[in-house]
Amino acid sequence: MASSNSARREGLVIGLMAYLSVAAFYMGFDLLATRGSFFTVDLLGKAVFQGLRDPSVLQYPITLDTTAILQYNALHFVVSLLIGLTVMQLVTHAERQPRHARAMLAVMVAGLLLTIFVVGFLTEPIRPSLPWWSIVSANLFSTLLAAFWLMKRRSGLWPLFFASGRPGTA
Repeated sequence: MASSNSARREGLVIGLMAYLSVAAFYMGFDLLATRGSFFTVDLLGKAVFQGLRDPSVLQYPITLDTTAILQYNALHFVVSLLIGLTVMQLVTHAERQPRHARAMLAVMVAGLLLTIFVVGFLTEPIRPSLPWWSIVSANLFSTLLAAFWLMKRRSGLWPLFFASGRPGTA
């Protein structure tokens, strides 16, 4: 069982990993689509902070807005850190109360699904440039990366969450 400070550090690392992996996913996504590495984050920044709602603007070349890119990155960074800290609170609770482990896992899965749904709902106007599959893939990629890292650090998590029978029993 980790200390409170260790859990906080791990939560921040998970949040940072999630932030960087989603950013890398969309940078690669944009480069493969030959539209420049910051296209999606620029579009998201404009949608969130400037109210971009008209998808017809996507038919024309879009000038990158550094302010929108930085604002969206800051928002994404803070939200990712908060999610990482929340995940670690749930993990720590599951470790302390093994009988609650499956419920904590269910909350984490629900949080992932809620994140995908909220991002998808909020980005509906720019769906031609941000398809559902990319939202699901980016979030699953970041989740699996963070889960792999955390399970390597805390070897008891896999049996805690996925062992057959009741969690916490031998």
